[in-house]
Amino acid sequence: MLDIKLFRTEPELIKENIKKKFQDEKLPLVDEVVAMDKEYRATKTKADEYRAKRNKLSKEIGGLMAKGQKEEAEKVKAEVKMIGEEMPKLEAREAELEEEIRKRMMVIPNIIDPSVPIGKDDSENVEIEKFGDPFVPEFEVPYHVDIMEKLGGIDLDSARQTSGNGFYYLKGDIARLHSAILSYARDFMIDRGFTYFIPPFMIRSAVVNGVMSFSEMENMMYKIEGEDLYLIGTSEHSMIGKFIDTITPESELPQTLTSYSPCFRKEVGAHGIEERGVYRIHQFEKQEMIVVCKPEDSKSWYDKLWQNSVDFFRTLDIPVRTLECCSGDLADLKVKSCDVEAWSPRQKKYFEVGSCSNLGDAQARRLGIRIKGENGNYFAHTLNNTVVAPPRMLIAFLENNLNEDGSIRIPQPLRMYMGGKDTIAVPEK
Repeated sequence: MLDIKLFRTEPELIKENIKKKFQDEKLPLVDEVVAMDKEYRATKTKADEYRAKRNKLSKEIGGLMAKGQKEEAEKVKAEVKMIGEEMPKLEAREAELEEEIRKRMMVIPNIIDPSVPIGKDDSENVEIEKFGDPFVPEFEVPYHVDIMEKLGGIDLDSARQTSGNGFYYLKGDIARLHSAILSYARDFMIDRGFTYFIPPFMIRSAVVNGVMSFSEMENMMYKIEGEDLYLIGTSEHSMIGKFIDTITPESELPQTLTSYSPCFRKEVGAHGIEERGVYRIHQFEKQEMIVVCKPEDSKSWYDKLWQNSVDFFRTLDIPVRTLECCSGDLADLKVKSCDVEAWSPRQKKYFEVGSCSNLGDAQARRLGIRIKGENGNYFAHTLNNTVVAPPRMLIAFLENNLNEDGSIRIPQPLRMYMGGKDTIAVPEK
């Protein structure tokens, strides 16, 4: 949510930003906010004047009565009564305008960083840099589910019976590998100075509305029927929500956190849920990184965060690249974002395994996350990034570590979490 002062001083800047995001249908909202804000301030000023006048006149009544000036006191009482009758109307209009302004401001996108490339959708995202050499083995790389099934590591049929499409059973060494990757990711981030958290897996609507746009919420979040609770789509939701209505001293910043959680998503939209596969699913697990910092530090933290993901994947010998998200591919709250994509030897192309985002002060404004500075309080900046999100990451891992006989190499960093194993072998029939 933008600062209302920006609507008062630079409405054309907001409109230009909306155009850059190809959301022209939202342009009229800017003028509506400007007009409503003008009326709101005039109404509030009048209400404040009435309150002050009522307080002053109420004090005068006692003095007049004490002097025996009953007639004059009655006239003042009549004026106080008139003000009393007008006040509820003014206060109701004030509250109505405030709500209508907020409703519009909640759907107007954040101002994007000048470095963001302009484009309509993800097809116009821009490659930034590649890390590691993409490799295609001489033998054919099977589909990831076929690799897992050969290793006795996945059961999709049973999951369809219990839960439907978009769910899975992992088992044996594949399930252990899944857990090993998350454990390694946890320790990797702790070693980089981040504090480890396991957050609540459900959050209230006030937090949901604070951390994401309405369209994202509708397409992602599962609502708990009969309760003001939603299942989280990522631990970022809980972790940013942790700071709701707080004032953090500058001396305690930055807050650098890494959190584990299961994630639950409807995955409504163009892509849909896969019938056979674990790339786009309703349930998965993830290690996340979150930073709350001073505004002047958010750009440098953004670079540090995506670099953490790149470094993590490179320690497992998985080639990756970073892709700058264009204006039309940015969610409304984001100032800047990039995807980390891993190499797929089977598809001979990269695919998304994580996303790094700088949200500026958008979440902080919605949730009241403030910093206590020497010259007063101000809004923090928030950032988030995926460390790793298996089982999607398993696709890249399995394809890049597959041997011709169907076995899987275990890189050195994961072996301590796999009981010392250096290979997942194909079970004997």
